[in-house]
Amino acid sequence: MGTVNSSTHVRWAAAILIGALTPVALMGIITALGFTPAGIIAESTAAGIMASYGGLVTSGSVCAILQSIGTTGLSFHAAALISLLGAALAAAVAALLRKVAFVY
Repeated sequence: MGTVNSSTHVRWAAAILIGALTPVALMGIITALGFTPAGIIAESTAAGIMASYGGLVTSGSVCAILQSIGTTGLSFHAAALISLLGAALAAAVAALLRKVAFVY
């Protein structure tokens, strides 16, 4: 176990910040694809995804889940889980980069 210094605090702060922003980024991506509160935007990637189902979008399909998220947003539990996953991934990447930095 290494010593705690200011760079350790910066890595933890970055992981927490990235975790907090992950649900916001995910909502931005889903909206950019064309899944919006008003429905699927014509001629968007979302429209292409919906068209790939041949008009038979079933409950629980990727299209249905993304549309549900696009119209209602993420639930508290989903946002919390995504935040935790984002923070864990950011911390893992920071730890990996730290180890790689010592190799060179």
